[in-house]
Amino acid sequence: MNTTTQLVPELTTAELEQMLANRKKAERAKEEKEKATYEKDRDQMVEKVLLTASALFRELGEFKTYCHIEMDKQAVKLSEYGKVRSNSKGGFSVTNSDDTMRITRRRDTEPVWDERSGKAVELIKEFLGDAIKKRDTKMHDILMSFLERNANGDLEYGRVMDLYKHEDKFDDPRWKEGLKLIKESFSNHLKGYGYEFKMKGADGKWQNLYLNFSSL
Repeated sequence: MNTTTQLVPELTTAELEQMLANRKKAERAKEEKEKATYEKDRDQMVEKVLLTASALFRELGEFKTYCHIEMDKQAVKLSEYGKVRSNSKGGFSVTNSDDTMRITRRRDTEPVWDERSGKAVELIKEFLGDAIKKRDTKMHDILMSFLERNANGDLEYGRVMDLYKHEDKFDDPRWKEGLKLIKESFSNHLKGYGYEFKMKGADGKWQNLYLNFSSL
């Protein structure tokens, strides 16, 4: 039989309350110690990982600058050697003699429509609502979907290209003028150069080495 259980009836109320208070205090001390240990270990882990991430981020930025310099030099050599396509606009690939390593420089661009696109969309929507919606609801909805804007409030390049595929379907002046204004308002802005790195594996297939430079 448990000795403590035998003694409990012999304790006074004050002694029982003190015993309970001592137990709660011990439990709180244990919990605080466990909490402090956990938070210390967590903070050390976060610091080590973030310091490593910060160092890699700096190195990645330096590596991107290095790629720019080396690939710019290579572009000049390729141009002098006559190996750059006239329509490359800065994008090209270089591969080693063994055909096992390849670097590609992409010319990353961003489609932009100026203020004329607003009037263009207005004209096209007016035409579609007046002339198409009642006689061909499906066609109306399809063409309207090509004018939907993204989260930034911009037209989507791919959707506008799909809209152009229907250019010859209608002769209404609003339709023609709207498409004309969209074309005139469009320009392609250079965001920068991106890079792709590939190496051939033992199976002879190209494998990508993914390094995300987009945010640098």
